[in-house]
Amino acid sequence: MYKPDRVVICEVGPRDGLQNEEKVLTVEEKISLIEKVADAGFKVIEVGSFMHPRAVPQMATTDEVFRGLRKKEGVEYRALIGNARGVERAVACGCDKVKLNVSACREHNLANLNMTPEESVARFKESTDLARAHQIAVSGSISMPFGSPWQYRIPVEEVKTIVEAYIDLGITEISLSDASGMAMPDQVYDLCSRLKADYPEVKWILHFHNTRGMGIANIVAAMAAGITWFDASFGGLGGCPFVPGAAGNVVTEDVVHMCEEMGIETGINLDKGLEIARWVGRLVAHELPGFVLKAGKNSDLLK
Repeated sequence: MYKPDRVVICEVGPRDGLQNEEKVLTVEEKISLIEKVADAGFKVIEVGSFMHPRAVPQMATTDEVFRGLRKKEGVEYRALIGNARGVERAVACGCDKVKLNVSACREHNLANLNMTPEESVARFKESTDLARAHQIAVSGSISMPFGSPWQYRIPVEEVKTIVEAYIDLGITEISLSDASGMAMPDQVYDLCSRLKADYPEVKWILHFHNTRGMGIANIVAAMAAGITWFDASFGGLGGCPFVPGAAGNVVTEDVVHMCEEMGIETGINLDKGLEIARWVGRLVAHELPGFVLKAGKNSDLLK
């Protein structure tokens, strides 16, 4: 089985993890959490989002968090945005990179925004132009490319039209986000292999939710297809608040532990990652779903 020598784990817990929690962390708690994540060796951190506070109240203080962060050299601090207003907020608070998102499910996109996914991406031009004018990098995300509750399977050609719309805007870092948690390993391998072959200029990031317990298996399948960048959330917090039953991102510590056991370098201190997950569990005041958090590392059995 093919496996890479090294992968990059992007910690999305501060955004995708916390946005699904009833308890809203203070600015100070969020800053402390993000700085701990950077100290553990993560090179990419999704700090929050610049969506409207009424839509995602847990992310209302993202601007303040960015202003208060002691940024670590060599670490990318990114945020999710929905429009040019998000870019303006990113400029004002010192955000490094913004990420745009569109649904691959045409029915979902039409129902929510009254436009096709391609039309949604075309409207991102104002945002991308404004970001580049202020030296802010831009990446794109495609939600539900593997399946959705509204459309079940998504045709590959429909995913490719969105990819090409992003490329037309000059966006060549694209995340495939299994927000509905419907992806299966063979499907992941096939789609990733095809997209890598058809669009070699694109840097692909895979974002899996563990809704049906397939997150780790899907990461292994994506690795076999040559993908080396993955999102994960501390303790497995998160999920999409707008998708029925889609609770739980793939667990950061479980992914790092698997990589260590497979001889794949991550650059992340797993013990510090576990400490972060325990601390987050205390902050949100409920049990987290991480397996290594409960059972311990394999190497702990030898002590």
